[in-house]
Amino acid sequence: MQCLGLDIGSSSIKGAILDLATGQVHSIVKESFPDPLPGLPTGWFEIDPLEVVARTRRVISQLIALAPEASSLFLCGQMGGVVGVDSTNRPITNYLSWRDQRTLAPHRSGGTFLDEIQRLIGPLPDFESPQTVAFRSADERTFAERKATVITRLGNELKPGSATSLLFWLQQSTPLPSGVRPASMGDFVISQLSGSLPRMERTQAIGLVDLSLDDWNPEAFQSLGLGHLDWGQLAPLETPVAHCTIDGRPLALHPTLGDQQCALRGAGLQLGDLSINVSTGSQVSCLTREFTPGPYQSRYFFNGTYLNTITHLPAGRSLNALLALVTELNGRRGSDKGQGTSDTESTPPASNSQPASPWPYIAQAAAAAPDGAAGLLCGLGFFDGPLGREGHITGITTENLTIGHLFRAAFESMAQTYARLARTLWPSGDWQRVVLSGGLTQSVPILRDLIERRFPSQIVESPATEETLLGLLDVAREVSSLHPNR
Repeated sequence: MQCLGLDIGSSSIKGAILDLATGQVHSIVKESFPDPLPGLPTGWFEIDPLEVVARTRRVISQLIALAPEASSLFLCGQMGGVVGVDSTNRPITNYLSWRDQRTLAPHRSGGTFLDEIQRLIGPLPDFESPQTVAFRSADERTFAERKATVITRLGNELKPGSATSLLFWLQQSTPLPSGVRPASMGDFVISQLSGSLPRMERTQAIGLVDLSLDDWNPEAFQSLGLGHLDWGQLAPLETPVAHCTIDGRPLALHPTLGDQQCALRGAGLQLGDLSINVSTGSQVSCLTREFTPGPYQSRYFFNGTYLNTITHLPAGRSLNALLALVTELNGRRGSDKGQGTSDTESTPPASNSQPASPWPYIAQAAAAAPDGAAGLLCGLGFFDGPLGREGHITGITTENLTIGHLFRAAFESMAQTYARLARTLWPSGDWQRVVLSGGLTQSVPILRDLIERRFPSQIVESPATEETLLGLLDVAREVSSLHPNR
């Protein structure tokens, strides 16, 4: 039996045939993800959602031609960001991407929009102390502690490009009409292919679902003035959420799953493992059987387990910022453009039309540089995240100001960050294995070596190059086993 798999990512819309009998992913086809719309204010990152639908349809058409008997489509996609649709299923906004930074702009009450969200929902709890916050009165303390538990139950998800923060910005800027339904990018695609209103699955609904209730959190929505929106019902993983016909072929459409969860499932993450995923961004994660709040984000995983994770850590996107600097003068400027890490994920050969990738030289030079990069320090927190929103290069001397020293310092900073935050995530450090995934440690061996030095546990590197699609394959096989006659 064959199904179709689709990963609507930040750099590409990637499809493949999922062979449930052989456990193979093959016949991969791609379309580039659309560029952000031009002419927007600094920090805004919007995509034409209907263009995403058009490109996705083309990918599906190619897959149907290759597997004409396939009758089911399984999807995963980028989390965060939002597109709003009205009651007739028409988009009333562009897709505001998870990379959008507009909520860091000043709010009229003082601070930023993100600060105002935190004030309305409640501060993040202080997991280091027995009391969350000291308040002036018992009434204030009771109110604030109740509000603080809201964001805890939402998984401590409060980021500039989260659906919650972007919806708050929209409501504060141009009030959203009653009945607007928020959708992830993947669920919007399903809605347009099928003609049915979008529905979110739990692994996609980060920062929206109360992990202690297994449902939406109306208290948070009311606090932020979003209670009038139509959230719909959460979509179950086991059954299709919609149906459509493309090129004469009927397809059952399963709800969009979180791409992080699918990638980690495809990489073989198990209970007892620590995950380090290094790609466009990077994350440190582990699985638990129960919802256990802490100084990290908590998300749904699969089969009743939860993913504790620290995301938005610097990786390929920040490395491309360094690449842009060091290649600017010779015309080989590395470009982030918000389109992933093509420079770091592949090293294409030189041709008459395309210069050789600089990454093999960078990796070799960084490996040859000494430990400690001769005192050069490079912090990669160029984009908002747990490390702040500013990077730095310090300790410069005439001896260490080289490509090798610079990137050695950057790779050492990444490895040190993973080691430090792994202990935040899992203080006892008694994980059984460290599972590396995401591809960057394979293309930059010195980075893998630096990580391995800081983790005495068994290091297992995912051999897969298509981890999200493998995760979808595993989900499709599980669903097929539950419904063998469907």
